[in-house]
Amino acid sequence: MNVSDNYRNAWESYWSQTSDATGDAIWDADPSLSAAPHSELLLPHADPARTIVDLGCGNGTQTRYLATRFARAVGVDLSHAAVEHARRAADGSSIEFRQLDLTDTDAVHALHDQLGDSNVYMRAVIHQSEPAARPAVAAAVAALLGTEGRAFVAELTSGSRDVLKQAAAQPGGPGPKLQRVFHHGLKPADADDEEIPRLLGDAGLKILAEGETTLPQTEHLTDGTRIDLPARWFVLAGR
Repeated sequence: MNVSDNYRNAWESYWSQTSDATGDAIWDADPSLSAAPHSELLLPHADPARTIVDLGCGNGTQTRYLATRFARAVGVDLSHAAVEHARRAADGSSIEFRQLDLTDTDAVHALHDQLGDSNVYMRAVIHQSEPAARPAVAAAVAALLGTEGRAFVAELTSGSRDVLKQAAAQPGGPGPKLQRVFHHGLKPADADDEEIPRLLGDAGLKILAEGETTLPQTEHLTDGTRIDLPARWFVLAGR
């Protein structure tokens, strides 16, 4: 299957209207708050000599950090506009960015054929994917890992909905970055908490470690509190 035109267009529109400025996307957190601590959780289980593939890389902020911890980093995103952001920000480095629909099974397997068994980094992709597409997204992780790769996956939990409701209900409404998420029809924290581990298991992925965390955002409430969205992380292996 492939994602719907509406979903694809929503992301293309969002990234087309996002600037190259650091943090303009609400989830464009500094790697010190995201890929860096996540790498510390992944590396005890993963071979850093393998390529790491950043699924849903956006403008490539986390991918650029991952390239400092693994032999090679490849960022992929559904949106052509996101990939162009990432390529501009890479500034001539050897990091590779590609457009990829994770529900396109043939394209995912072709990427695995090119890279071999790889590590995977995926932050907050399943929870906002269309319900019918979520099994294919989880299957893409398994396909890229093969038998030797390892994955770090972090997904928002239902507690994030309460934080987002609080942010939307504050005086003056949601901040401009969160407004843009809603304006483009994106749906954060749309998956139930039980759905994520079930999807991972159904895809043939084995959970090696897991825990609770938050995904810091680049926007704050009117009282100055940073928006940190509750999430759960998983370190995964193929079976």
